[in-house]
Amino acid sequence: MTPEQQPIRDQIRERGAADASDPLTDDRARWASEAVRTIADAMELAIQGKRRVIELVIATAMAGGHVLLEDVPGTGKTALARALAKTMHGTSSRIQFTPDLLPGDVTGITVYDQKQGVFEFHAGPIFANVVLADEINRASPKTQSALLEVMEEHQVTVDGQTHRVHEPFLVIATQNPVEQAGTYRLPEAQLDRFMIKTSIGYPDDAAMMRILQQIARTPEVPAVMGTGTLSQLQRFARAVSVSPLIASYVSQLVEASRRASEVRLGASVRGALSLVRMASAWALVAGRSFVTPDDVRELAIPVLAHRLVLEPEAEFDGVTAEAVIGQILIDTPVPRENGTA
Repeated sequence: MTPEQQPIRDQIRERGAADASDPLTDDRARWASEAVRTIADAMELAIQGKRRVIELVIATAMAGGHVLLEDVPGTGKTALARALAKTMHGTSSRIQFTPDLLPGDVTGITVYDQKQGVFEFHAGPIFANVVLADEINRASPKTQSALLEVMEEHQVTVDGQTHRVHEPFLVIATQNPVEQAGTYRLPEAQLDRFMIKTSIGYPDDAAMMRILQQIARTPEVPAVMGTGTLSQLQRFARAVSVSPLIASYVSQLVEASRRASEVRLGASVRGALSLVRMASAWALVAGRSFVTPDDVRELAIPVLAHRLVLEPEAEFDGVTAEAVIGQILIDTPVPRENGTA
């Protein structure tokens, strides 16, 4: 750990027990921004040149959501998810999704103990703070559905018994594009439970040189926060001010996605809530205690695009969900005030 990271971690430990009802002051917003910067610096040791993607993943964790990383193989999707898990003094697990994976392999199973004469629940790998669902679209839809309840309600139900997962709880799923062999398309209900969908992409020349030069000495990602840190950042994110102007702007964007001629199924209510929650966390990343229209505009595509179902004719013509959301952002008037009114 660098000397710069230690003070932030000490502050995190001291403030981890702050009351959730405390107001979000400018000082606390700046502290949160510094904490995010420390976490991002640690993760960047493993993922070179992808600062914005790293900050998006951290903001999603702060907003209490889940992340879907879609990209071609070999761009660092798994490394990014593992880096976040390593920065936190919590539990983490990795589930390698394959065609023969069963729902019980994810959630856990109930086993009969002959000596005690009772049924015991054996928890699956989903019971962790950070869960990496690697290549999620390689498993069957039945196994994918095992994540529906736990991603929404932070609990699993096995044989009629409900079991709460660890808090805080974050799923980072990776998938290869659907045109790759041996994959299953994620159903709309599953996609809607991911707060954002983004990609990492290939590194630029400078980042590629750093990656190649450190190949013989892969740096260890330090643990710079505890679970209390993330819980505190989540409470601060919920306390970020969202003005009626911002709420109205989000509502207009979501409604426009449902009216678009290229769209068969627009963004859901969950999508609108996710956009507000992500914008709140993004404002906190910037050290602000209020959301601005720019926060909403910057996040609209990663939050809303994967929730749209396009008309077949539009897909045939090469229209993408990202292009639809981009056009909606152009057509929808932006609030004149910064969101503090």
